[in-house]
Amino acid sequence: MRASTRFALIAGLALAAGVLLPGIAIAQTAPSSGERPARLIIRNATVVDGNGTPAKGPFDIVVEGDTIKQVVAIDPVAMGRGRSRPQAGAGTVEIDATGKYVTPGLINAHAHLQDERGGKPQPIEYETKIWLACGITTIRDVGSDTRKALAWRAASARGDLAAPRILIYPMYGVRSTPEAARTFIRTIKAQGADGVKITGIDRDVMEALADEAHKQGLRIAHHAGVEETNAWDDMKFGTTSIEHWYGVPDAALADGVQAFPSYYNYNNETDRFRWAGHLWREADPQLLDKVLDGMVEHHVAWVPTFDIYEASRDLQRARTQPWFADYLHPTLEAYFRPDPANHGSYFFGWSSTDETYWKENYRIWMAAVRDFARKGGLVGAGDDAGFIYELYGFGLIRELELHQEAGFSPIQVIQHATFNNARILGKETELGRVRPGFKADLAVLNGNPLENLKVFYPTGVEDIVDGKPVHTGGVEWTIKDGIPYHGPTLLREVKAMVAQARAQRGDSTD
Repeated sequence: MRASTRFALIAGLALAAGVLLPGIAIAQTAPSSGERPARLIIRNATVVDGNGTPAKGPFDIVVEGDTIKQVVAIDPVAMGRGRSRPQAGAGTVEIDATGKYVTPGLINAHAHLQDERGGKPQPIEYETKIWLACGITTIRDVGSDTRKALAWRAASARGDLAAPRILIYPMYGVRSTPEAARTFIRTIKAQGADGVKITGIDRDVMEALADEAHKQGLRIAHHAGVEETNAWDDMKFGTTSIEHWYGVPDAALADGVQAFPSYYNYNNETDRFRWAGHLWREADPQLLDKVLDGMVEHHVAWVPTFDIYEASRDLQRARTQPWFADYLHPTLEAYFRPDPANHGSYFFGWSSTDETYWKENYRIWMAAVRDFARKGGLVGAGDDAGFIYELYGFGLIRELELHQEAGFSPIQVIQHATFNNARILGKETELGRVRPGFKADLAVLNGNPLENLKVFYPTGVEDIVDGKPVHTGGVEWTIKDGIPYHGPTLLREVKAMVAQARAQRGDSTD
């Protein structure tokens, strides 16, 4: 018997026990997508919490306003002890989660708010609705138009924009002076930023920026590329999280510099990404072990973003992802095509040799992330979508699959994308758990994510039930700040948005 079937049977017994208790009235009012009810009860849910513990259930989860108020066990043993089920009073709506799984809302720790690609407009709702349809309730924006991002954050908080909760980390990636960096930090703090994302930064500038960020209470995400600073500097200056990976093996090079060919130009992205595929194999294993130990000791977290480089190891797969047929906006599709003017659109003359190097790169990289976690390091999850054939939302689900490929169990993978990410954001007392007192950020799934992480894909999965093929899976409801959003409805809206944009441009889905 499948686990989901067993849980459904338990839920059915508990439901029968609860309904027969005196004074219990089970409401039948369903939520309205995009409207926060005064009170919401998710009935008979099997819960996968974000703290790394096994699935449990069934539970009734009571939400009042934007907060989880109760998580009540309704198994037959609890019912037999006289525990009553939460009653549905006036203003209560319900979601029947019998046979379904509930997780904390996913957190995307490396996202970009994009209302244009390559200078061409793209509706911000296109991106935000896909995120919600994938069960994503919080994003950390690491570099976009700060003025626009602040407005979108406010609209999301009011419930005026169907979007996840937004944390804003403006990007600092200019050649400057230490004092200019301090001024930047003070400026974005006054604007209301939650942190700062740095890249391409010299050591003295990074030292001043990090010092000022700590004084102002801003967290630091470091896209440590091939630059003067690397993971040793992140340890020294107190970086919150390393984004991607370059700065880790770069800190473990025995000779201090990668063996680039004489023609290499970092600003030529084909050169940059081609030779990035050689970096991990050049790292000294013993020195790398010391780097990982140092990151753990200095509490530097790691958000590896495996998904965003996957095209480098399998370009054909990246170009033919099935959701592109209905959900790839033509503006983003055009941006993905090889073009030196677009960041990440570098696939000129990409060869089987390049892919082979990148496959080896992944093997060593994944082993390093796994070792980092085993040593006690904090691993998060983000997708960096909007570049390199990665679609918003879908990219984060693919990231979860790649964390499993790296050797983490599905329980650990969900923890990476929920409570671990909340810790990286400094929100561990309010996000990333299914727990009373926490924000009502939840995902209701048609399937067991511990059996198949693909059930997070809003397009669903194919399965066999009683010997017959069925289409199942997908996020049925995403609840953000106590506002239920119906996943299939959001996806239909995105599909219509894409179809309209294609029609206006004379495109075809063929």
